Amino acid sequence: MCLYAIMNRTPRWLFLAIGAFVGIALLSVLLRNAVTTGEETTLWTFAAVHFTGYLFLVISPVEIFYVHMLGAGHDLTTLFGLALGTALLAQTADYKIGLAFSDSVIEKVIGEENYVRNLHRIEAYGSWTIFFFCLFPLSSPIVILVAGMIRYPLLRVLLFSSTGLALKYSALALFF
Repeated sequence: MCLYAIMNRTPRWLFLAIGAFVGIALLSVLLRNAVTTGEETTLWTFAAVHFTGYLFLVISPVEIFYVHMLGAGHDLTTLFGLALGTALLAQTADYKIGLAFSDSVIEKVIGEENYVRNLHRIEAYGSWTIFFFCLFPLSSPIVILVAGMIRYPLLRVLLFSSTGLALKYSALALFF
């Protein structure tokens, strides 16, 4: 059975439940191990979790992990670069997935209402939508996915996304 047929027949809540479970479980296990055992979480682990957290099917508050890593004494410049790089890499994957799948399949996964709302935002406000959604946790992957579906220019997506992400992670570092 092809991927299209599987995605078209699977209920949306199942995708969301699996994504939330994977993201939260992964983050919970890593943070629990770091806190209870005193074991230091590596930058490679951070990079993997952060990348996964920015994929549209995985719901994970990776900003908490970023703050945890800062508190553990990791170098701010390295951590900031990893956060920005892995987020942009995952968002590029989200964009490419949006390019590859039809509107009906994506509507099935993220929901017609969510799809239409984000589509209208991107069409009306373009790059500003991407910028503002990247400032807040958990919201940018779906917007980037929809941007790929409507063939919004990838370079504009990455420019405004990186600006929003840089501001978000800079603010987190300042307030930490």
